[in-house]
Amino acid sequence: QVQLVESGGGLVQAGGSLRLSCAASGRTFSTYNMGWFRQAPGKEREIVAAISSGGSITYYADSVKGRFTISRDNANNTLYLQMNSLKPEDTAVYYCAAGISFSRLQVGSPPEYWGQGTQVTVSS
Repeated sequence: QVQLVESGGGLVQAGGSLRLSCAASGRTFSTYNMGWFRQAPGKEREIVAAISSGGSITYYADSVKGRFTISRDNANNTLYLQMNSLKPEDTAVYYCAAGISFSRLQVGSPPEYWGQGTQVTVSS
């Protein structure tokens, strides 16, 4: 069982930055591949970025490539998403996810565990 708690969301102007954090419970965090998903109003939940269990492999959706950076600290059971050059279209609820399969996360398949989500709003 893994419990995930996101933080760091908020309201920011276009062009600004935010850093999301996801604190994981349990001693198995380092065995899971992790990801960030987002869901905008009226749209389906989509994968934003993923990172392998050891942190050596990352994936980014085309829409955020070059602007967002996913990272993890296995010693402290924490996942991060650094978001720069934010755009109004980045407005969504952002969810932390833990999955067994990196390839499944990469294509946006539902993971084994979800966080409760944190709202990110980018004003124009």
